Amino acid sequence: MTQTLKIASAQLNPIVGDLDGNYAKAVAAYDRAKAGGADILVLPELFILGYPPEDLVLKPAAVTDCRLKAEAFAKLTEGGPAVVFPLPWRDGDKLHNAAAFMQGGAITDIRFKHHLPNYGVFDEARVFDRGPLPDPIIFNGIKIGLPICEDLWQKGVASHLADQGAEILISPNGSPWRRTALSERVEALGEKVHNEGLPLIYVNQIGGQDELVFDGSSFSMAADETIVQSLRSFIEDYDIASWEKRGGVWTCVKAATYDQLTGHEADWRAMCLGLGDYVNKNGFKQIVLGMSGGIDSAIAATIAVDALGPDRVWCIMMPSKFTSDNSLDDAKVCSNRIGARYDIISIAPAVQAFDEMTEPFFKDLPPSTAEENIQSRARALTLMALSNKFGPMLVTTGNKSEMAVGYATLYGDMCGGYNPLKDVYKTEVFALAEWRNKNTPDDLLGADNPIPQNIITKPPTAELRENQKDSDSLPEYPVLDDILFGLIEQELSVEEILARGHKPADVKRVQHLLYIAEYKRRQAPPGVKIGNKNFGRDRRYPITNKYRDVVPSEDS
Repeated sequence: MTQTLKIASAQLNPIVGDLDGNYAKAVAAYDRAKAGGADILVLPELFILGYPPEDLVLKPAAVTDCRLKAEAFAKLTEGGPAVVFPLPWRDGDKLHNAAAFMQGGAITDIRFKHHLPNYGVFDEARVFDRGPLPDPIIFNGIKIGLPICEDLWQKGVASHLADQGAEILISPNGSPWRRTALSERVEALGEKVHNEGLPLIYVNQIGGQDELVFDGSSFSMAADETIVQSLRSFIEDYDIASWEKRGGVWTCVKAATYDQLTGHEADWRAMCLGLGDYVNKNGFKQIVLGMSGGIDSAIAATIAVDALGPDRVWCIMMPSKFTSDNSLDDAKVCSNRIGARYDIISIAPAVQAFDEMTEPFFKDLPPSTAEENIQSRARALTLMALSNKFGPMLVTTGNKSEMAVGYATLYGDMCGGYNPLKDVYKTEVFALAEWRNKNTPDDLLGADNPIPQNIITKPPTAELRENQKDSDSLPEYPVLDDILFGLIEQELSVEEILARGHKPADVKRVQHLLYIAEYKRRQAPPGVKIGNKNFGRDRRYPITNKYRDVVPSEDS
């Protein structure tokens, strides 16, 4: 019986549906594993099709093509390493999230995912059939357990594998990023390792897929819960870990260990990866955005440059009669600092034309949000015209605080193909700006200290009317964000939020705004999931909704 194992973890970035491209990545990883003397190569969950495939797996041709790719790949293993090759697999009338084990030129074993996640961003139970409890596979006399992602988070699979004599666990994963991801993984998976006394090799995909970002951060854990291998976060990575059987227990004797990212850097890298992959995987050569001189557009432009490089970012300042000289200066300075193309297109003629068109209907009525929204929509029309004419994808820049309370214009500043700030509250935007000015990660493409301090310190304003400030319409952002965090992320009752010291009138108003803006959010572009409750896949409230948690009056 073999007493040593060399296991190659291939933390790769697939494109959903790109079977040829994903296959080529797998072949490159296999060649590397073979050259490095690996015994087993491990690919991420559903790698050949990409994760999550959603309803793509309901297309029979896609599932059939994945199987053909697997059968072709298996032939490569003649005289080389074995492979854990995850894919969708039809077994009779059942469709499974599966992992094929290949060795000696053939597929020798298939294991099906037992626990199908059906919460948060996951709805696998809708498209896949649940597999039976998986038994270990045999490789060179070693019993290896192949739990697939969720099988390690829930009870039953790890203990069953241990009862069946498994000696080591190898788990392909598609675990998306959120701020609590690393701690949750170590806690949940460490419990299984501790309970069963089995070491674990955990291989996670990286990359952006629509609203989700996968951080990689693959790791291996010894039987005593010690992290013995850790791959890097938010980039493709690869490592061969050497294991030896000592005293009846598999022990890692050599592996790479990198610091995995948390905090503001992880948030920033997630936004860069999400935007960059959305642009690149969908074939766009450039992005365009409205550069207002405010904090949100400055952050979005900086993220775009960090992800794509300055030559692929086009910033457009679109002043109206309400645009201040400070905003004009700040937009230009920030664009110059990040090295992006910068142009000015005044919307004044368009607004004047609309004023003339609507004058017979609006005359004798005081100005309102109708006139303000015309300005926002004139800007959107301008940006979409540039996108249509020259091909860049329009990036929108609204933050989560604004999207939560509807402080955004439908068909105006909400226009765009993607929003990197969609899951980031306004107070977090300011914190990220301060962090980015002090830090420039080596493998990002942007400049040092990109955001002018004046943009960070000046009061936020949409500049749609004279002397306008966001605080005219909303509570100050620290107050607003704390109320929103309680309502959205924590699902707290009104009484619990009031106990934090907030005014009943503020809580009542914010709750109402949150609910009535649902229709806007349904029409918003996708954006990077950062926290545990993003708008879209995580939080799906009805548009027509009369429920309100009762807020006591100020004097009750």
